[in-house]
Amino acid sequence: MAHGTVVVTGGRGFLGSHLCEGLVREGYSVHAIDITDHELPHRPRSSDARLHSIDIRNGDALRILFDKLGTIAGIFHTAALPRVQFSIDYPEESHDVNVNGTLTLLLAARDHKVGKVIYSASSSAYGDQETLPLREHLLPRPKSPYALHKYLGEHYCKIFSEVYGVPTVSLRYFNLYGPGADPSGAYAQAMIKFIHLRKHNKPLTITGDGEQTRDVVHVRDVVRANILALQSTSVGNGEVVNIGSGTAPSINMVADMIGGEREYIAPRIEPKHTRADIVRAKELLGWEPEISLEEGVAELKKLFQIA
Repeated sequence: MAHGTVVVTGGRGFLGSHLCEGLVREGYSVHAIDITDHELPHRPRSSDARLHSIDIRNGDALRILFDKLGTIAGIFHTAALPRVQFSIDYPEESHDVNVNGTLTLLLAARDHKVGKVIYSASSSAYGDQETLPLREHLLPRPKSPYALHKYLGEHYCKIFSEVYGVPTVSLRYFNLYGPGADPSGAYAQAMIKFIHLRKHNKPLTITGDGEQTRDVVHVRDVVRANILALQSTSVGNGEVVNIGSGTAPSINMVADMIGGEREYIAPRIEPKHTRADIVRAKELLGWEPEISLEEGVAELKKLFQIA
């Protein structure tokens, strides 16, 4: 069992809640930072993870908390406003949380000499690329303010490693899914939306022709990648590492697995295809996904009692 104190920003979010549970199970003393305390069905809530109501843009509050906690082995920075359309409609507010909040957190981590910062980056930074799979060396082409914000966060992490000596690593997640995802919220990916629509006997709503492909990765696999990133001695210098499944079903294929009627609506601004190259994750973290799409869909259908 591991030991040490860790902090999870956005600890009541989809990934954050699963991450808190996983870290507690590993033996860490877990402190969650979040400005909300809402609960969603199937989202884990460990009584052993202490919640602190702090806005990540409040540097003074972060420093006070860090001083109280003493030595901090790692900070998992999952807090964000991860809504593409929201960032398009409200770019200033989105920038303030996603970019200024990240900078404020890194400054507090630097001042406290935190062991390592694991940053939740996003594959949306890639945008549309001419080749697949998507490899970390490709020049990102963000297609929304949110995608740009997450890309800027990667650069801030790398700069803080190079200039201030803060150990950091950025994990570029592809499309997360799993129990506890919010069908109407920030991580409302096609998977969980489809599950809820099917549960309520409504047609599955598909944007465009449904032939766009998405690399989808189970949230528990992503939790494992985060823990390995904290423990690995091979990362800490601002590296960027893809965390995906390495496979990419079309939206129509996902709809086929869930079943039910469907309806097609106008396309939206988003990359047409995504698929992760996960060689670097295997080499640096010793990580690869363990939960297949078939297993993940079956789990969700069972949770929501869908035949």
